[in-house]
Amino acid sequence: MSKAGAEKTNAARLLDAAGIQYSLIPYEVDEDHLDAGHVAASLGEDVDRVFKTLVLRGDKTGPFVCVIPGSLEVDLKLAARISGNKNCAMIHVKELLPLTGYIRGGCSPIGMKKAFPTFIHESALMHDSIFISAGVRGLQLCIAPDDLFSFTGAGIYPL
Repeated sequence: MSKAGAEKTNAARLLDAAGIQYSLIPYEVDEDHLDAGHVAASLGEDVDRVFKTLVLRGDKTGPFVCVIPGSLEVDLKLAARISGNKNCAMIHVKELLPLTGYIRGGCSPIGMKKAFPTFIHESALMHDSIFISAGVRGLQLCIAPDDLFSFTGAGIYPL
């Protein structure tokens, strides 16, 4: 399941309990550069395989999650439409920890305090595996996209 020697996170324990294969991949954290581009460079991976987890709030549904490649910015109009909202906005960083249990730079779509509707970018399916936060800064989960979709019950964030 996980890589020996890496710290187990709540996300990893949940995947273990579900019998889902993954690897835990540590990387060097730079507090000044928490973006996916830095993570990808630290891992020696293509930024389009390193997915970031964004938490938004819709005007009708409340909080929801978009998991998109590190090279992209979230399209708020598209995110609103696919989530059943008229409009949406990113939540403020100070709301992230109380709402999800995660901090900026360590937010995983797995193991939030509450299961929010989740949408994963369709491009994830073009890869055998992708990287997402393991739930702490400095640790990524490498997981098959199909397993991530299945585990989170995610919908598609279209290309």
